[in-house]
Amino acid sequence: MRKEFLGVYTIWLRDVKKFFRDRPRIIGSIAQPALFLFVLGSGLASSFKLFGGGGGQEFLTFMFPGIISMTVLFTAFFNAMSIVWDREFGFLKEVLVSPISRTSIVIGKNLGGSTVAMIQGLIILAFAPVIKVKLSLISFFKLIPATFLAAMAISSFGIALAARLKSMQAFQVLTNFILMPMFFLSGALFPIINAPQWLNFVARINPLSYSVDMLRTIILGKTITQMHPLYIDILVTVGVIVVLSSVGIVLFNKQD
Repeated sequence: MRKEFLGVYTIWLRDVKKFFRDRPRIIGSIAQPALFLFVLGSGLASSFKLFGGGGGQEFLTFMFPGIISMTVLFTAFFNAMSIVWDREFGFLKEVLVSPISRTSIVIGKNLGGSTVAMIQGLIILAFAPVIKVKLSLISFFKLIPATFLAAMAISSFGIALAARLKSMQAFQVLTNFILMPMFFLSGALFPIINAPQWLNFVARINPLSYSVDMLRTIILGKTITQMHPLYIDILVTVGVIVVLSSVGIVLFNKQD
């Protein structure tokens, strides 16, 4: 058992160290969400003003938790890409023949990717005072486990995909095919409440919607855009983690 815990810790530590040693990656993880928030967000907010749709500040406030979700989504999913990278360069084969179970490998990768995504998501909170989002100390401490859960759900999904893909090109194609629709149909950038019925249905079967709703509820409190009670968001997110982690473990155990 101690050997398995050590294996999980080593794989987790590798991913965390890679993140902190990659300064361009850290800078990029801040620059991209800032671009979405202040350029895209300000542009959309001004459009609402132009067509008489309320104040721009309210839209930026609404959009802020969605930007955090976007950061967590892309970071956690792209961290799973390292599995494909390691397979191409032969490192994964060395890990698979190590004296730890493949379940521990999946858990270590999941925890490592989730930790990095959580850190990047929490860094975006530095923009909260700029757009006048008031965040209490209690809300901040609630956000830590909530962001980690959201990251773990997406990381589990990425690992399950990476377990079967053999090339970086295939992973990147699936990223564009899966991630962007998941993000845009999650309610991160616009409220789903008054959306067309088909869009509302798609949002409710999109697992990312529950993570976005969870983070928005913690940051902004109960609003008219809240899709579900907080406990429903948490239960669904945990359920996604359990199911997709189990799938990832099964697929990894089938690898040669």
